[in-house]
Amino acid sequence: MGKFYDKTVVNSWNEWDPLKHVILGVPDGCCIPPPEPASEPKIAKNSDMRGMHGPRPQESVEKAKEQIDNFAKMLEERGIRVDRPTPLDFNQEVGTPEWIHGSMFGCMPARDILLTVGKEIIEATMSYRSRWFEFLCYRPLLQKYFAEDPNMRWEAAPKPRLTDTSYKPGYLNDSITIEERLKMVADRNFVTTEAEPLFDAADILRFGKDLFVQHGFTTNLKAMDWLQRHFPDHRVHALNFPGDHYPIHIDATITPLRPGLIINNPQRRLPNRQKKIFHINGWEIIDSAQPAHKNPPHLCYSSVWLSMNVLMLDPNTVCVEASEVYQMEQLDKLGFEVLPVPFRDAYPFGGGLHCATADVYRESECKDYFPKQLDSS
Repeated sequence: MGKFYDKTVVNSWNEWDPLKHVILGVPDGCCIPPPEPASEPKIAKNSDMRGMHGPRPQESVEKAKEQIDNFAKMLEERGIRVDRPTPLDFNQEVGTPEWIHGSMFGCMPARDILLTVGKEIIEATMSYRSRWFEFLCYRPLLQKYFAEDPNMRWEAAPKPRLTDTSYKPGYLNDSITIEERLKMVADRNFVTTEAEPLFDAADILRFGKDLFVQHGFTTNLKAMDWLQRHFPDHRVHALNFPGDHYPIHIDATITPLRPGLIINNPQRRLPNRQKKIFHINGWEIIDSAQPAHKNPPHLCYSSVWLSMNVLMLDPNTVCVEASEVYQMEQLDKLGFEVLPVPFRDAYPFGGGLHCATADVYRESECKDYFPKQLDSS
């Protein structure tokens, strides 16, 4: 087994190099927030979460906590340093001078909030009012890293106002059919406007010099412009998945496993025009395995495709939710060492194994995996 990296070093350029230090979220105090402009379109008409808000049942918190804590122990046994955020009292009214919201959300999915690019950690803007203050849960850790690593850069992206001008009124009301929703997504017509930069960190995948960013409900084009200006030596690419009714976060749709290999949700295939940059650079894109479950757990925002929300520990080793037998079988046949991790009880608190973690340190460097770029014209 490896040895902990006691000295804090911030450095992570991609999704697959050897992981040595990670932040893993906690479910304590998590709430189902009241409806708000950005979240309402995400909740399907037949969801058991419709009309519900308030603290999550304590029994479900305890079950999730057990699985997340066991995941932390497993990572630590493999020599990976695991840090945890500090929960707030999420069940309280929050607001700015321009809006008030009934509660916050929680701090289980660390990947939603924090984006590590090289030696820099960025706090994402977030697009939900209920998640506006979530960055505070991670501040004790970021302050510690900043004090211990003299080369760390720490940035908070422009904090959004999230007034009504940031959202399209009446977007996706119940009378709109699935077919109409899919056409809206294909036309890149989303609930968020371009009034200000908005992004969740979980919409971004890191491939060395290239950042691939999902344009959807939680990340807009203005955010991609901000990211490109902030990282002038990187190339920022917009991706859009027409098959996704509710395009929020990229890591249950497309997952890089190692240089040259990606799995893609077969219900949300990357359009051919967007596949080209991968193909001309020798990347293979294959359909992910089918989920083992027909329905998500009770009171869960996410789809069954958390089956492919895997965490790479290195280019040969992957953590997969323990009940996702088809995904484990596929990755085993592809030559990976597959580590089953019971995590389904944690799904309702914000996602799967990749969602719940945020990289601090991978043994990686900034490589160019896409030397052939497409003609922008």
